[in-house]
Amino acid sequence: MTVEEIKDTFSMRDIVERYGFQPNRRGFIPCPFHKGDRQASLKVYERDFYCHACGAKGDVFSFVEQMENIAFKEAFQILGGTYEKPTFASRLIVYKSQKRRDMLRKERERHDRKKWLNCMLIGIYRAYMNRSEPLSDVWCDSYNALQYQLYVQAELNEIEARW
Repeated sequence: MTVEEIKDTFSMRDIVERYGFQPNRRGFIPCPFHKGDRQASLKVYERDFYCHACGAKGDVFSFVEQMENIAFKEAFQILGGTYEKPTFASRLIVYKSQKRRDMLRKERERHDRKKWLNCMLIGIYRAYMNRSEPLSDVWCDSYNALQYQLYVQAELNEIEARW
């Protein structure tokens, strides 16, 4: 189990009861982390705890750590967690695959933008070609710009194909 799965499985009340403490109706228990606690001063919440006398606070893992005087790794394993140390190679593979996905996504977006521009320009060209009136200077300039853009796109596609 992972850290989040353990936190979802066990409430703070479950862990406190494991160690023999019964929270009162307001959710307080005598704090096991300091001496001389005459009244219950440790408040047990759903996912964590806080001692109003000594200031001890934390979640289920820190409670087990402090009760058993152990490190997080052992507390994690006591609560049913499985610990697998990630290797450098696996992190590198994840990093490379994420980088590759980002690169492919950007390339796809660039390709889609080019395709949209070409479709838009060709649509304008076809709309003007279906007209029966003479072409204006603005139309001729637009037509020349379209031809130039199509030429540039063809050149770029050839360059990308070579790579």
